[in-house]
Amino acid sequence: MTYPTETLTQSDICAATTDLTTLHHKLLDLFCQLAYQEGDFVLSSGQSSSYYINGKQVTLHPQGALAIGRILLSLLLADIQAVAGLTLGADPIVTAVSVVSAYENRPIPALIIRKEAKGHGTKAYIEGPNLPEGAKVVVLEDVVTTGKSAMKAVERLREAGYTVDTVISLVDRLQGGAEFYQSVGLKFQAVFTIEDIQQRYRELKN
Repeated sequence: MTYPTETLTQSDICAATTDLTTLHHKLLDLFCQLAYQEGDFVLSSGQSSSYYINGKQVTLHPQGALAIGRILLSLLLADIQAVAGLTLGADPIVTAVSVVSAYENRPIPALIIRKEAKGHGTKAYIEGPNLPEGAKVVVLEDVVTTGKSAMKAVERLREAGYTVDTVISLVDRLQGGAEFYQSVGLKFQAVFTIEDIQQRYRELKN
């Protein structure tokens, strides 16, 4: 997919110095321009949907990754020792946050959670630096529907001895994910809701 010319302006290229409020607006526009589609879709949860959000169109976009890294890093409490997520959707997100954290002089490692244990070597579920027992880790996700996907990462991290009490998503589809996390005692935060994206999408079309 080619990137629309309007998403690659000089102001976007300077995203490293853009204030977070402006960056938030730019990221929302990228989701509307690159990731959001309307039609008939079946989600990974098995649910039918009249729209689809391909988050990787933004998380793997150069300006998108930079904006995501800066925005998510700003949401992390000072005592967080790592960010983690379930492969494949979370891979570019945790990487972006970790790289940006180094530039911000607040280095935070990234962990990637496999869906199945590696079939060779250590046969591990978790890839990334080894952390101290009880280390505080935040799970990151691109799009939350039911919440069950990121919960797999939470469970693997806890089994490894880490402390996880927060999930942060780029987009909340408002289809039960937040309520699910609350029911299992997890804090949940989303950068955007589907309502934010759909409203801006309509504005950009007009």
